[in-house]
This record gives sequence, C-alpha cells and structure tokens, in this order.
Amino acid sequence: MFDIVYQLRQRRDELSPVEQRIADAILADVPAAAQLGISELAERAQTSVAAISRFAKVLGCDNVRELRARLAEAGAVGKRFLDERDAPPVSALYAQICTDIEAALRRNLGGLQEPVVQGAAEALAGARMIHVFGLGGASTVFGIEMQNRLMRLGRPISACSDALAMQMIAATLDSRDAIVALSISGLTAELLAAIDIARGYGAKVIAITRAGTPLAERADWLLPIVIDETDFVFKPTASRYAVMLAIDILATTLALHQAGDNRERLRRIKLALDTHRGGDNRLPLGD
Repeated sequence: MFDIVYQLRQRRDELSPVEQRIADAILADVPAAAQLGISELAERAQTSVAAISRFAKVLGCDNVRELRARLAEAGAVGKRFLDERDAPPVSALYAQICTDIEAALRRNLGGLQEPVVQGAAEALAGARMIHVFGLGGASTVFGIEMQNRLMRLGRPISACSDALAMQMIAATLDSRDAIVALSISGLTAELLAAIDIARGYGAKVIAITRAGTPLAERADWLLPIVIDETDFVFKPTASRYAVMLAIDILATTLALHQAGDNRERLRRIKLALDTHRGGDNRLPLGD
C-alpha cells in the first residue's frame, strides 16, 4: 500500500517552493487532481509541465501517469476523509448521533422479512451446533453478542473471530450445523473462504450483511442491512445498530419458537443471577 496523501502531507516542508505549490494544489482537491491532465495540473500549481514530471519522481512515481493513478486510488477512499470540516456544536452532535441511529433502525426494519427470519430461526432451532463467524471490530463484538443471546436459550453456540480457525471449524461441519455470518461490508475474503468450505459440506448459512454482496449471495437466509454513512467521519457508524436490530429480532424469534422451554431457561438464569448479586426484579439477565 502506497499512501500518497500521507507522503504529500508528511514531506511537504522538505519540498522546494515549486514542489510545495504542486503538493498544495493536489491536496486542495485530491479526486479532482487525479482527473487533471499534466498541463492542467501545472496551470493550477502555477508551474511548468516539466516541474510536474519531476515532482512525480520525487514522490517515488515512475511518471505522471502513475502519480495520477495513486491520486485516484487515494480519492476513491472518499472525499469525506480528505476534507477538514468543522465538527458541529456538541449539543447538535448529540442530537445528530441519536437521529442517525433512529433513521438506521427504521430503514433496516423494513428489510427484515418475517418468512426469512422465521426460516432462519427454525434452522437455528434444529441445528446440532451453531457457529457465529465475524471478523473485524464490529463483527467480532456482535459475534460475541449473538453467542450471548442464544446461549441463554440453551442453544449450542460458539463465536469465532480468527480467520484460520473459521476455516478449520468449517471443515468439520455438515448439514446438521448452521453458521451465522456477520459482515457489514459483505466483502471480507477470509470470511467468504470459510463460508465456502462450510457450504461445501452442507452447512446452512444465515448472513447478516448488505444485500447484493458476495456474502449475501452465499446465504441460505439473508437478513439484509443498509448502510447510510454521513460525511462526519468522527462519528461511529450507525450501521452497528442495524446489525444489533437483526440479531435481536432473530434471537427473539428463536426464543418464541419454543417459548415454554425458553421461559424456563430464562427463569433459571434470573434465579442464579439474583442469588449471586441481589438487586431488584427488573435487572437484565446478565447484560
């Protein structure tokens, strides 16, 4: 990986005055600079075409074509990560975070179709073993959350966030087992590799991810999530709540699948916790 934006910012003060003008012209709008011809970039930086060619080599590029390719690659990350915008006032920021969460929940609720959720819950109810696969920050956390939700329903479940272990586990499964695959992007190569192995041995796959992604295409049951990212990059993604919504709906549907047995399990858990910690009757079950 060659991070040209980092190189431009880090090395700017070491550059000559002419090279600094070129760097500033590029950093002012990286995606636009990637689209400019060499003469247009020279005009914007108030320098010569030859100076642009020399500048490309100073940055470690073979020629201006490679420089433009590097800039296009950097610009593809998203302009919102390049613009230095002021943060909203703190009072407005709190409200905006809450608004974004509410909007994400409402939008994602419509994509959770009852027949699909019911089918996924029945697969989990009948599975010999349930494995939850998720890599990365949010997916790892939600894998543990999924395990926490289904463990209290007496389901045999294990969460895994190690790429190699996933493939090893996948190779031990068959049609009696189920996988819950978590991925906000739906693109994680290591996760897809494990899912392919598991499906080859007949394991059923429930995916919580974006529709139309490679992971979604591999799922027997898809609980789709929709991602709406704002231009304020410092705020955590509201899509985390979409995943939590899908997990809660799936877990609750599964709990109702055998309501009598699961009520008894939950009663036992509450008794064990109250005996251990005390507290009032409305404390949650170990959350």
